[in-house]
Amino acid sequence: MENTQYHLHLKGFVGGYDFDRDYVDYVLARNEGKPVHVLIDSLGGSLATALSIASAFKRHGDVSVHFVGMNASAATIASLGAKHISIDASAMYLVHKCSAEFFEWGNLNADQLATVRDNCEAAIRDLNKLDNNVASMYSAKCSKPQSDLLDLMREGGWLTAKEAKEWGFVDEITDLDEAKPVLTDAVASAMAAAGMPIPNVPTESKETLFARFLASIASLFKPSHTEEKEQIVNNQNQSAQMNQSFSLVGKVLNVEGFAVGENGITLTCEQMQQIERALAERDKRNAELAEQLDAVKKSPADTSTAVVNEAKRDTPQPLSEVESYANAFNNAKQLYEQLP
Repeated sequence: MENTQYHLHLKGFVGGYDFDRDYVDYVLARNEGKPVHVLIDSLGGSLATALSIASAFKRHGDVSVHFVGMNASAATIASLGAKHISIDASAMYLVHKCSAEFFEWGNLNADQLATVRDNCEAAIRDLNKLDNNVASMYSAKCSKPQSDLLDLMREGGWLTAKEAKEWGFVDEITDLDEAKPVLTDAVASAMAAAGMPIPNVPTESKETLFARFLASIASLFKPSHTEEKEQIVNNQNQSAQMNQSFSLVGKVLNVEGFAVGENGITLTCEQMQQIERALAERDKRNAELAEQLDAVKKSPADTSTAVVNEAKRDTPQPLSEVESYANAFNNAKQLYEQLP
């Protein structure tokens, strides 16, 4: 596990550009019939995306998932189709009941309130179905009664790696140090806004609990879902533009694209060496072509007798490779010089 090369890194919002079901399908298709290793580090997101990814893992049949950091909600559901699930010893795991947005504002009469009540009852029925469906998936993985899983989802508490294994959510605990969970103010605010319990893990700053409470209150005034979706689309477009701009570099490194972070793109020493070798090979080829062209220019001209004899021939003699290259080079040069 320590030297595992991951084919997929699924992080952030489930359903966002960095936890996308289409990209998961693409990578799995490219590795059909081969083992696929997936790293997950996410606080959750879209249930629809999670169910789709879980199904894709199951259809592939040979997917291994490894959890690092803090994982909750849809991120845990997405892993349920994997053949093997492991978790870092310092990582954490959370399951909870499904939720839906609800907001009603205004002065309502009796009929309007009855409509709101009916809508709420319909939403409750739908959420109960979703909860039962998710609980059955957890139950199949954990080999425990579905009612026990529903109780755990209702409680919604964070589980340590050991507790997650005892429940049966994961198959193995590792001692990797790649992503120990650290609770930042932004993460704490997001969890508070989503109604998630705050875990007792090391914090990145020394702010008081009261300061975190104020931050969580401020996070309630977050952008609308439309703005969030626009931001996701912008990030996807930016990532696609970056990948397209560096398509030649991708060919040299034999990769399909680059992960664009806040500070740009990071290359390994081995990748830099590959680029260096490619540039050196290009300079070598250019030097060889220049030597061939110089040799053509310095070669002695034919005698007048040879020229006359050549003119008398019925069919022209084919040019050598060097002569053909020289003619093509000179024609191209003349055409370039004529351009404005």
